[in-house]
Amino acid sequence: MSTAVVVEAPGTHRLAAHEPVAPAPGEALVRVHAVGICGSDREVYQGNRPEGYVRYPLIPGHEWSGTVEAAGAGVPGSLVGRKVVGEGFRNCQVCDRCHAGETTLCTAGYEETGFTRPGAMATTLTLPARLLHVLPDGADLTAAALLEPAACIAAAALRAKARPGERVAVVGTGTLGMFAVQFLKAVSPAELLVVGTGREREALARSFGATGFHTLQDLPDGVEVVVEAAGSASAALTAARLPRRGGRLVLTGIPAPGAEGLDPTDLVVRQLEVHTVFGAPPDAWAHAVRVFGAGLLDPLPLVTHELRLAEFPEAIELVASGDPQVGKVLLRP
Repeated sequence: MSTAVVVEAPGTHRLAAHEPVAPAPGEALVRVHAVGICGSDREVYQGNRPEGYVRYPLIPGHEWSGTVEAAGAGVPGSLVGRKVVGEGFRNCQVCDRCHAGETTLCTAGYEETGFTRPGAMATTLTLPARLLHVLPDGADLTAAALLEPAACIAAAALRAKARPGERVAVVGTGTLGMFAVQFLKAVSPAELLVVGTGREREALARSFGATGFHTLQDLPDGVEVVVEAAGSASAALTAARLPRRGGRLVLTGIPAPGAEGLDPTDLVVRQLEVHTVFGAPPDAWAHAVRVFGAGLLDPLPLVTHELRLAEFPEAIELVASGDPQVGKVLLRP
């Protein structure tokens, strides 16, 4: 039987029968292989996602992989049977930001799979075919379910513009931090340093290419490029301390409301080049899929738990546990 997780309201969910939605013109029907859970899904379930960025009742799930089962009118039939992942932002494609390729800044308003539109915690997902990215035939779909967070970090790596021979650092040792290490390793830095609150993930970071590991008591200095991938205000402040004068800083996390921000005087005096990332535009998705297909991105070691859709509450608890042994949690429809 086809099933789906439905969050009726904050703290209330049910496992419901799911009827696949036939693809309309321009759409594709995807059979979901796996769907990841992140902090944003926890926000949806707990009810603390910002107003306007969720619409109940809702099928969550914005990190997913699957296989195209059917294509609507106007969609190439060659897509059927292909392994795919898909962008979440339902951009309008006609505003000036969309025409500039900055689809995460679409001026038509926020709409995203798994937050305001039905997501992938279901047997199937129907979405605009233009959002799909086709994977190599031999791609591991379990690993590919992590390509959405990878695309967000790909956006950060592109903004960082790290060049061969530079000293670069990553703040954060979670899934995003480990992706940042892999993307930055691909540009051949002279040093690739990772900063974490503890050393539990040092071995994993080094396996992905880190050349050094630091804690908050032993911060490096003189770094040319820093990517923050931890999501807390304290991590952002730590990251801002690391670049040399004139260095480049990319922030990807969204701290809790009320968190104290960075010191603008410090940023100006040190002439830091500061970028931020929220979501992933098409070029970042294409970059992530290309690097994954080339074998330079290995998401599989980050997966620690695979559960059934019926175990959604347990999966949310795992993500919220703070246990360093919990990596990426996947649900398997």
